[in-house]
Amino acid sequence: MIAILKQGTTKEQIDSLITWFHTQGLEVHVSEGKFQTILGLIGDVSNVSTDLLMGLDIIESVRKISDPFKNANRKFHPDDTVIDIGGYKIGGGAFQIIAGPCSVESREQITGIAKSVKESGANFLRGGAFKPRTSPYAFQGLKAEGLEYLSEAKKETGMPIVTEIMNINTLDLFEDVDVIQVGARNMQNFDLLRELGHTGKPILLKRGLANTITELLMSAEYIMAGGNEKVILCERGIRTFETATRNTLDLSAVPVLKELSHLPVVVDPSHATGVARYVRPMALAAVAAGADGLMIEVHNDPPHALSDGAQSVTPEEFSSIAKQILEVREVIGR
Repeated sequence: MIAILKQGTTKEQIDSLITWFHTQGLEVHVSEGKFQTILGLIGDVSNVSTDLLMGLDIIESVRKISDPFKNANRKFHPDDTVIDIGGYKIGGGAFQIIAGPCSVESREQITGIAKSVKESGANFLRGGAFKPRTSPYAFQGLKAEGLEYLSEAKKETGMPIVTEIMNINTLDLFEDVDVIQVGARNMQNFDLLRELGHTGKPILLKRGLANTITELLMSAEYIMAGGNEKVILCERGIRTFETATRNTLDLSAVPVLKELSHLPVVVDPSHATGVARYVRPMALAAVAAGADGLMIEVHNDPPHALSDGAQSVTPEEFSSIAKQILEVREVIGR
């Protein structure tokens, strides 16, 4: 349920109403827009009388929300959420490119790629230190050493870093990480999501391989219910019967998510297609679809990459793609 307050309502009146809602066992999410304030009520609202609320002088209207996700719902928070990460904003018209290798392989590799992608227009550095791999015999990442190399690359370039967490027991190692990524395989690891809800760090939440949009938003709800509202949604392709690409990139998810939720939405065309030559057209299409950002895998030597070389573009290719991204954004007026 949401209660829309009339213009001119004082802070004292709002605080008094919130206190009353708390006595009813409800949590209250306050969204202050340019023209109105909305109180989102979370919990069992069956005992809250709509007629009683409408009888209050400060209430303009009351609406019941049937969607299972509340905090992530645009009805609770009409304005786009804008997240500031190290001085770089994402959401609400602010667009960012996250670029870097699938896996951190060495100090020289990650620092070199970081400098290259930054020069081409990326503001965030991605790189996997802990790698969830389908095969137990595949490269599993450098783990803590990889995080150390990412931190060094951050110091060299000033770029905030984005990297994936697999186990909440390693959270203390992520102190210098700017954005914690939850991979597709962990999208419904609810214990992990709950714990990340207690952190103050932005969370990049990837859609699961076979999950619906509603399920993605419910996973975001787990994080937000813990108090962490800095969630970035990521469409990275879903599993279908098609075999020409690694996954099927669901670009329709971008406008749907933007309609249902206020959270920023980024697209990962690298994991979606699994083929480097398809990254460019899908990245440009994602920009045209209204994405708030892109996550692109870049490797200095894709044929010899320790993971996902087939979907990684070279620094030179990334530079060209970044220029075209700017051109598309200018055309669509973003």
